[in-house]
Amino acid sequence: MIRLKNEKEIDGIRKSCHALADLFREVVPKVEPGMSTKEIDDLVLKFIKKIGGKPAWHSEGFPGAACISINDEVIHGIPSKKRIVHDGDLVSLDIGINLDGFISDSTHTVQVGNVKSEYKRLVQATRESLIAGIEACRTGNRIRDISNAVNDVANGKYGYGVVYDYCGHGVGLDVHEDPSIPNCPQSGSNPRIQAGMVLAIEPMINLGVPDVHTAKDGWTVLTNDGKWSCHEEHTVAVFEDHTEVLTACDDLIC
Repeated sequence: MIRLKNEKEIDGIRKSCHALADLFREVVPKVEPGMSTKEIDDLVLKFIKKIGGKPAWHSEGFPGAACISINDEVIHGIPSKKRIVHDGDLVSLDIGINLDGFISDSTHTVQVGNVKSEYKRLVQATRESLIAGIEACRTGNRIRDISNAVNDVANGKYGYGVVYDYCGHGVGLDVHEDPSIPNCPQSGSNPRIQAGMVLAIEPMINLGVPDVHTAKDGWTVLTNDGKWSCHEEHTVAVFEDHTEVLTACDDLIC
């Protein structure tokens, strides 16, 4: 069931999302070669505790405040003292905050140091596909319009693999709500976009094939061909006459 949010609920979600944007502004510049993903996670947890929030992923049993995925890790990378960031890496930070019961959700892929041009292009394509998906998220359109917009950029324009096993979703009062928002056209439910929807739009784009698998740890999702991946995400709220990017962070994206 799709939960349409009222003005008071959107205000609470907006506050959580603005705090998450502030978190990214503080943490992203600190990600550098030699750090462990556990050290990055500690920075995220410290910020969330400072504002009186909780890591949203803890409610789903994830063992970290942030999903930190590097290179061929698509999503759900578990923070670890042994997982070290190197010069040239792509480091995806997928973070959610539960602030007074209101959930925010956003992802940015950090380009660490001297990133090769082919990977910079992958990040650019993923960000463009996210922007296209957000532009298609308008009252009166349908969820598949978002999917088509993302796929048209990532696959149609750039020729990259669009992950189909995982998708965006409703968010705000729970971490994962209806509807699901695929990043490429799929059969099944295709609800109309309505005012009051709060959605997490999140392209996961692979340099190679779109196929993925889960590691033995039960969480980390990797590309099947070992080629690198990029993940970008924003939480948006739909109104009658516009769509607001609640997690907007102008110096990072959008």
